[in-house]
This record gives sequence, structure tokens and C-alpha cells, in this order.
Amino acid sequence: MESKGKTTDAQVADQGFNVGTFLQGTKEELGKVVWPSRQQLISESAAVILMVSLSATVIYLVDRLFGWISGQVF
Repeated sequence: MESKGKTTDAQVADQGFNVGTFLQGTKEELGKVVWPSRQQLISESAAVILMVSLSATVIYLVDRLFGWISGQVF
């Protein structure tokens, strides 16, 4: 027995791709998103930039160390 107003995955597969349905579903999903506050966005972006910078610095220093060691050996 099929319920009225609800579509199943099989029904969607039979219908193919529908741009209108896709955009409606996208709008509904975006309405469910909990967007961060401005302060939260700034602080988390700063944390990401800091961690990427620290990781890049550590990788650079380890690379330079191994380069110096290989220069001494060979």
C-alpha cells in the first residue's frame, strides 16, 4: 500500500532526476542547518589557520633536519 504525499526511493528512481524537486529538497535541508555565529566563525577560522601554520612549520623543520642529516652522511 502506497502512502499519499510521500515518495519512496524506488518512486524517485523511476521518475528520474527532477531539478525542481532537487532544489526544493536542497532548500529544505539548508533550513535545517545550524549556522555558526560570527564570533564562532572567526574563532574557529583562526584556530584552523593557526593549526595549519604550525603543521607546515613542523613539516618544514623536519624536512630541513633530514636534509641536513643526509648532507652530513652523504
